Amino acid sequence: MAESNTADFVQPTHFAFDAESEKEIAWHVAKYPPGKQASAVIPALYIAQKQMKRQTGSAWIPTVAMDAVGHRLGMAPIRVYEVATFYFMFNLKPIGKYHLQLCTTTPCWLRGSDEVTAACKAETGIQNFGETSADGVFSMTEVECLGACVNAPILQVDDDFYEDMDAERVKQLLGALRRGERPPAGSMIGRQTSAPEGGPNTLTTLQFAPKPGE
Repeated sequence: MAESNTADFVQPTHFAFDAESEKEIAWHVAKYPPGKQASAVIPALYIAQKQMKRQTGSAWIPTVAMDAVGHRLGMAPIRVYEVATFYFMFNLKPIGKYHLQLCTTTPCWLRGSDEVTAACKAETGIQNFGETSADGVFSMTEVECLGACVNAPILQVDDDFYEDMDAERVKQLLGALRRGERPPAGSMIGRQTSAPEGGPNTLTTLQFAPKPGE
């Protein structure tokens, strides 16, 4: 049985960007004029979250990491908190090894997001959004439109979009993740990018370069 991890975690007391994160932050900061480095707050928060994933296995942003972002970018901590609490992509508590993000807005709902949600619950034991499975492998979050409506319903796992999902495809995907396998992201029915099911019916004479690995 899954349970929420909202109140049973401890905030770390220290966070410092490692060399990999510093290199990434410097690249983003360099895109902005002097004195405007606060414009890099969103990528900096994301970099902090990725570092937590590398170091702890859980992609989240503790308060001390937000403070480190503020210090690095010359921002008051509250300004960083405002950004981090606004966007769904930032996790303010520890999550499972894999983050299942389910879009339930109208296009995905019309195409079967209820079925996808039910399958995620059945396969993980999670009962409600915002919870982590008892084994710590999966966390499940309800998100707003992911912008891939034409290939709905969408299940986002970490940063990858798995499209054209249904219950059986959810079962296969989560089973692979449990085995440590990472299936290629994209359409689960072999759709060419966002072409109609069965293949494109316009511009059919165009030639496309093969995808990596094909």
